[in-house]
Amino acid sequence: MAKDLDPKSVGPRTLAVHAGEKPDPTTGSSAPNLVMSSTFVTEKPEGFSAHELTEDSPFVYARWQNPTVKSFEDKLAAVEGAEACVAFASGMGAAAAILFSELSSGDHMILSDVSYAGIAELSRDTLPRMGIAVSTVNCSDAANIEAAMRPETKLVFIDTPCNPLLRLTDIAAAARIAHAGGAKLAVDNTFATPIGTNPLGLGADFVMHSTTKYVNGHGDAVGGAVCCSLEAARHLRSEAIVHYGGVLSPFNAWLMARGMATLPIRMRAHEETATALAQMLESHPKIEKVLYPGLPSHPQHNLAATQMKNFSGMLTFRLKGGVAEGQAAAERLAAGLGIVHYAVSLGHHRTLICYMPTDSLLETSFRLEGESAEDYRAYAGDGVFRVSVGLEDAEDLYKDLDALL
Repeated sequence: MAKDLDPKSVGPRTLAVHAGEKPDPTTGSSAPNLVMSSTFVTEKPEGFSAHELTEDSPFVYARWQNPTVKSFEDKLAAVEGAEACVAFASGMGAAAAILFSELSSGDHMILSDVSYAGIAELSRDTLPRMGIAVSTVNCSDAANIEAAMRPETKLVFIDTPCNPLLRLTDIAAAARIAHAGGAKLAVDNTFATPIGTNPLGLGADFVMHSTTKYVNGHGDAVGGAVCCSLEAARHLRSEAIVHYGGVLSPFNAWLMARGMATLPIRMRAHEETATALAQMLESHPKIEKVLYPGLPSHPQHNLAATQMKNFSGMLTFRLKGGVAEGQAAAERLAAGLGIVHYAVSLGHHRTLICYMPTDSLLETSFRLEGESAEDYRAYAGDGVFRVSVGLEDAEDLYKDLDALL
């Protein structure tokens, strides 16, 4: 039997391959087993309530915990540098678990005014209906977070780089402000991944992932996860997993653990290709602006260089010519691309592109007005093309896009 792995004694690539896994003690199988059972035989009677579970409890029922899901959780926790991880059926399930477990009626939350659309809409529509106040602010300036703090603020939720602007938030500064006011900090780390940024090491309390994206990496499974302290994970598991029921399927956990084995080398390739493609697109005659944290032209490149160890594979660009040209180009790309896929989502081994018109997002998901809307337009203009750069050759991607732009 292989020895237990000490996460502090090995590098991220070794952790990504080996954390959470051991050879099967019965068969000697090197690859981890896929355990699909919904219930488990125990050697003695166990409590019927999940509240009675401890870290030493055996597996009892799959909604409470499953061996394959636990293996994936242990792997992601090790790579993220967390004490624990709780996996969910989707990224939105993970985000909702933080929000509903940490906030109660009368509480206040600060949210990045540009974030994943599902989180933005949940926070603007559902939380206020439950008596939870939400302030949305441009978190790229930490002073905005500080100005929005209230005595009843319990949570600051940031997204960095944010979707789709790739605007950054200084995580360490946000953590200091939140903690000084008695609040916790949650970070959506989906775009950056634990290979690019380790928010817990910068003071965050919760790190959320849509594991559908880079963690899985192959576009064939949906899931989410929260990395945090052991105490916070116990609370999330007993409330959000057991009571809300949004559990990750063992098969998806198995796929994601397999994807994680290559996460460090995939992220290196994503960054390499995205950097090359961003540089080529910057000189394209029809492109007005390219936003990529790894480019010196990015307004927060210095923060990115300080906070990120990998600039990831997400970039956006906007075309010259306004709304009409953006929409026309989107139609040409959707109909004519050969290598790049015109599709939503991100973090896959294939390159994906989609058009995100500014007016639509400002009116629906983000509902920004005044200075906030102006700040958004300063980055996005009338609309951006969001590109999730895959693992193909940069020159091939550029040719595919150039032929239709």
